[in-house]
Amino acid sequence: MNQLAGNRLKMWLVVVGVFVLGCVTGASLDGVYRSLADGGRHYGRRRDGERGDFLEKLRRDLNLNNTQAAQVRVILDETRNEYRKLREEARPRHDAMRQNSRSRIRAVLTPEQQLIFDAKVAERDARHQERKRSEP
Repeated sequence: MNQLAGNRLKMWLVVVGVFVLGCVTGASLDGVYRSLADGGRHYGRRRDGERGDFLEKLRRDLNLNNTQAAQVRVILDETRNEYRKLREEARPRHDAMRQNSRSRIRAVLTPEQQLIFDAKVAERDARHQERKRSEP
């Protein structure tokens, strides 16, 4: 009986370990993707969402004349648009990876845990949608 209890404990530790590893992996990949994809979005904005003017800082620090400042603005706008395009191209692959990860996590959960997990996922997705709506 003692060996059976020990085996059950090991089994649960493996299940919990796989779940935690999946969560950490998913969160890490999400963070890496966001940091790469958001690179162009922060020209002229601080991370807290307030407007900061990167171009004005460059103008002041580099003593740009009006022609140079106009050219730099065009470059920054073009780069921002390229980053947006890249995000749009990568979005389906990112979504598929996220959905696959969620399906794999659900497969190791009990039905009760799946309900809780689904609620957490829905809550996270709602927060993400709200952030997307508030972006310019």
